[in-house]
Amino acid sequence: MSRALSEVATGLCTGELRVSGRPGGTFHFRNGLVVAVESPGAPGPDVLLLRSGRVSGAQWAELMREPGAGRWPENGLVSHGYAGSVQLRVVSMMAMQDAVFAVLAGRVEGCEALGEGHPLAPVPYGEAPARLLQEATRKLAALAALPRAVLPDGARLVPAPATDDELRWLPPSQRELLSHADGRRTGRDIAFRTGRSVFTVTVELSRMLQEGHLAFPSGHTPVTTGVPLAGLLPRVPDTSTRPAACRTPHIPPQVLSALASAVAKSPEATSRNLDTPTSVPDTTPIPAVVPDPAASRNLPRRRPGASGITETLGPSRNGTSWKGFFRLRSRIRPSETGV
Repeated sequence: MSRALSEVATGLCTGELRVSGRPGGTFHFRNGLVVAVESPGAPGPDVLLLRSGRVSGAQWAELMREPGAGRWPENGLVSHGYAGSVQLRVVSMMAMQDAVFAVLAGRVEGCEALGEGHPLAPVPYGEAPARLLQEATRKLAALAALPRAVLPDGARLVPAPATDDELRWLPPSQRELLSHADGRRTGRDIAFRTGRSVFTVTVELSRMLQEGHLAFPSGHTPVTTGVPLAGLLPRVPDTSTRPAACRTPHIPPQVLSALASAVAKSPEATSRNLDTPTSVPDTTPIPAVVPDPAASRNLPRRRPGASGITETLGPSRNGTSWKGFFRLRSRIRPSETGV
């Protein structure tokens, strides 16, 4: 698919590129730039706008009955004050990026170039195909990095057992997802019902599954990937990493032979030592020295300069200096100098 998109962008083509697969989608080009992407796997701009609450169903029906409304009544939305032109562009861009993510998250079987079509809500300034693919790849990588990631159309979750206090602390967006998770709807289905992007809903479902707010239905065995086989093998204690105090002491054979020869070569010394009484060490405790309070009151006074640091760091006292020279000169009278 990336090669087909790059060829269309290089040739500055205008038309459609239909991607077959599950869910698949259609890329609309104008002069080599993507102006709209439609996919059954992601909500379109009309669904996002209606679910946002800016326009009610009755108001939308009235806009669609106006002459020249078409499939996307942009002029009517702006003239009636339901939404601004900038807001409509943002909604169209969000729907386009979400559709690209849905196409890449599914299964791509092939691509077919068609003639110029009529997209629902094209953006006025197109986007480069490489940039859209890069953004969708970044979202897929962020989703895959979650501990318990699910695909938009792969998992049908149910609420996990929880108390009322636990549910009360959940944000409103998660409580809304819990109300729609009934074991039959996928993340894509919930995205259409809530009017939110399929990427946001899929990430939120994956996080709630990891936190224990959602679970798989009973009888469903989820596929767990990324578990190393080494973690399932029985653990064998490794004696090389045991502390030294727990290991059996190993004495080299050279030390054993030296001890044996030292004991066997002098039997007389051994008997002599056995006949000589061994002196018993004096175990009388040494009395503790109690300081005299009177002596502590008569502590010696500190004499300035006793440490010698002043003489070491400061100038020598015995040496001559210009200060002493000028002092001596002021003491001499002018008559003594002959001046």
